[in-house]
Amino acid sequence: MEAPGFWDDPDSSNKKMKDLKDLKGTVEGCNKLSGQYEDILTLIEMGYEENDASLIPDIRSELDEFIAQFEELRIGTLLSGEYDANNAILKLNAGAGGTESCDWCSMLYRMYTRWAERKGFNLEVLDFLDGDEAGIKSVTFQVNGTNAYGYLKSEKGVHRLVRISPFNAQGKRQTSFVSLDVMPDIEEDLDVEIDEKDLRIDTYRSSGAGGQHINKTSSAIRITHIPTGTVVQCQNERSQFQNKDKAMQMLKAKLFLLKQEANVEKLSDIRGEVKDIGWGNQIRSYVLQPYKMVKDLRTDVETGNTDAVLDGGLDLFINGYLKWISVSQKQQ
Repeated sequence: MEAPGFWDDPDSSNKKMKDLKDLKGTVEGCNKLSGQYEDILTLIEMGYEENDASLIPDIRSELDEFIAQFEELRIGTLLSGEYDANNAILKLNAGAGGTESCDWCSMLYRMYTRWAERKGFNLEVLDFLDGDEAGIKSVTFQVNGTNAYGYLKSEKGVHRLVRISPFNAQGKRQTSFVSLDVMPDIEEDLDVEIDEKDLRIDTYRSSGAGGQHINKTSSAIRITHIPTGTVVQCQNERSQFQNKDKAMQMLKAKLFLLKQEANVEKLSDIRGEVKDIGWGNQIRSYVLQPYKMVKDLRTDVETGNTDAVLDGGLDLFINGYLKWISVSQKQQ
């Protein structure tokens, strides 16, 4: 009897097909860039031969597009981490600032939603908790797409907002904070032993948008791993059993990462440092008053176009982080 081959394993087969698809996309991207490069050279030669300055705007436009696509392809080569190709699970938590922070949390959720849409990624809400008066207290969502975690791991940390608060009757500037936790969606069966006696499983009624069914039944699941204090929640599935399965998958992934964090290098590569949601711990500041500026405090990348950033224009910061971390690793 012939031994089972690689393709007999459905999970391995799916991964292989995904890898082939990604490689094909990379080759196609390189071929497209090569064609654009030749077209630009042809336009330049035509301009010289015919002494035609009217071709300059066309050449500049083609060159700008070439540079943008080349940079995107180059950034893709930096996504070589163990989990970079995976989907990403993000959790936003409002911190210091009360209602203002809940509103800031909803602004960040919108920002990541817009970014995912631009990338052609699919977004799925796993858990949602409204603010007491406005905004969002916390939201857990999954971004599905090639290299989603590789891109979004740069966003892990505390995000600080400075603006004139619409909730402040005196019109004073206010500072608020929201933390973002990012982890890869690890679907394979992880070697993580969990004793059921170490778990506290709570059910509760789902909240937020999600259809009539989940709002009428206590189908949402919260699992607490008592020894580590790790908490995961899921309410998006239609049944309690499905929510429990997803929550257990998330718990295993979190405990697996905690195990990996025994290695300091893994800590910085996979999850980043866990910090309090408050002063002095932010990775990025979004200042809307008295001037407009978004600045990443790790890479010093900044822009005055705050509206574009809050509308999902995050690639400037994501690319800056990937370059920065690549240089840092080479220097170690």
